[in-house]
Amino acid sequence: MKVMLVAGTRPDFIKIAPLMCALHQPPAMESILVHTGQQRDWRMNGLFFQQLAIPDPAESLDSDGSSVAARLTTIMLRFEPLLNKYRPDCVIVVGNVHHAIGCVLIAAEMGIRVIHVDAGLRSPSRNTPEEIDRILADHLSDLLFCTEQGAVDNLLRECIPKSKIVLAGNVTIDALWRYWNKARASRILPALELPDSGYAVLTMHHRPNIQDAAGFSGIIAAMEVIGLDMPVVFPMHPRARELLTVDQMCKLHSAIRFIDPLGYLDFLKLMASAKVVFTDSGGVQEETTVLNVPCITLRDSTDRPCTAEMGSNYIVGTDPDTIIDVYRHSQNGGRKTAT
Repeated sequence: MKVMLVAGTRPDFIKIAPLMCALHQPPAMESILVHTGQQRDWRMNGLFFQQLAIPDPAESLDSDGSSVAARLTTIMLRFEPLLNKYRPDCVIVVGNVHHAIGCVLIAAEMGIRVIHVDAGLRSPSRNTPEEIDRILADHLSDLLFCTEQGAVDNLLRECIPKSKIVLAGNVTIDALWRYWNKARASRILPALELPDSGYAVLTMHHRPNIQDAAGFSGIIAAMEVIGLDMPVVFPMHPRARELLTVDQMCKLHSAIRFIDPLGYLDFLKLMASAKVVFTDSGGVQEETTVLNVPCITLRDSTDRPCTAEMGSNYIVGTDPDTIIDVYRHSQNGGRKTAT
């Protein structure tokens, strides 16, 4: 059997690492990795391939264009010849598949089976490209692997046949445990002169937070206050870095430690040892729940509801007063415990 995997972002690479390992176990399947080109920064791309021992992509689509239409057009035009060249039995996409949605559409049009991993996750709002893309991917896919029962229920409500749906578990967490011993050996804490605990971590890349100046400013204002209690370490996504000048970062430096993006192993160690994590990432919500680290989600809703129901995840939005209040609650005996 010949399997083509499509990936292009940091969360995608984390998910495909255990998948590719499984595909290479006897009876091994032939796997072809196609990189959509969405993430090009080496620290969020090449470094992940290196640390997670992911084989080099067989092909890269190198999507370009300033508009969504231009990028998707480029992907579709470049992906169709690859399907004719390799003739895979199925195409696997993972996560929110923003750039890969063009690949899903072409594969479906050509009658090639599509498998969506992390299927069925939904937010109450459709105001993000990711939400639209995963709905399209789910309805075009032939097999849907879900991480939680809520995702299964979402698909059934959308009238997707039960025969297409599998409650399969979470490959993000498979990767966490697979590389956990290596992550524990990371020297990132002494490199950043951090104690084993007593600091917070901030991650931010969600489009509404990056594009909404008021929301971004509210989050940074809350971090300034929290930084009086403990250092706030902020590995900056390239999109977030564009919103702050060097002068602004210098003024905030006493409260917020701005650092470059980290590789998977260093970030996992940093997150696992933190007293609290602030994030808008779905994957980080899952990881902190498993690691039993308090997580404060900087969004109005979550597409991972089980993390709020079972874990240490608080959904707060971007209002600075709310962020600070929930932070204090989480640090003063109000912490949930994962089950």
